[in-house]
Amino acid sequence: MHIGLIGGIGVAASLVYYKRLAAQVAARGVEKFDLTIVHGDIRELIRNNLADRRKEQALAFLPLVRRLQNAECDCVALTSLGAHFCVDELESPLPVISGIAPLDAHFARQGIKRIGLLGTRVVMRTRLYGQLARTEALVLDHQIEELGQTYQDIAVAGACSPEQRELFLDAGRRMISMGADAIVLAGTDLNLAFEGQDPGYPVIDALDVHVALLADLATQSRTDG
Repeated sequence: MHIGLIGGIGVAASLVYYKRLAAQVAARGVEKFDLTIVHGDIRELIRNNLADRRKEQALAFLPLVRRLQNAECDCVALTSLGAHFCVDELESPLPVISGIAPLDAHFARQGIKRIGLLGTRVVMRTRLYGQLARTEALVLDHQIEELGQTYQDIAVAGACSPEQRELFLDAGRRMISMGADAIVLAGTDLNLAFEGQDPGYPVIDALDVHVALLADLATQSRTDG
């Protein structure tokens, strides 16, 4: 399948998606695959996300989806879990491969019953948009605003300071102490804080679950045919 990605939301997240998707495809023994990336507007996304303007953001994504359709993509994926807040409103002419839907089943397969969530304000407040049926989600309710703003700052800058990194590492430690089996990075740009770190507790990057599904789709026709 020809994979279409809406990138730029933010740039660092798009680069990680590209890098890990290429690595996953290569790990499946496939040398070439079809991928097209278009560039979205992270500041527009942030404004609409904070104001819960779902229809407006869906309309902003629609021309990008159509551009991918014109490039003969078979499906589209958003390179931001935060951007999934408007998926139900997006009248996409291409199938949208959700980064949220596969997570609950993934946690269940891993025997994980309780997770600690880090991500955007909306992701944390809604416990992954209410899509966890078999998994309990913990968040630091009193710190959602601080963590959400820091995450937003990292996403826009495409970089993470030592102080910002420690904020998230400490938040993870506290949710583990509250009974979480693992900490879930439910924000694509959180790899900037956690990559190369050994926080001393289990960490699941939701990006990897999404990318594995996209790699399966990208290699399906080649491996099956």
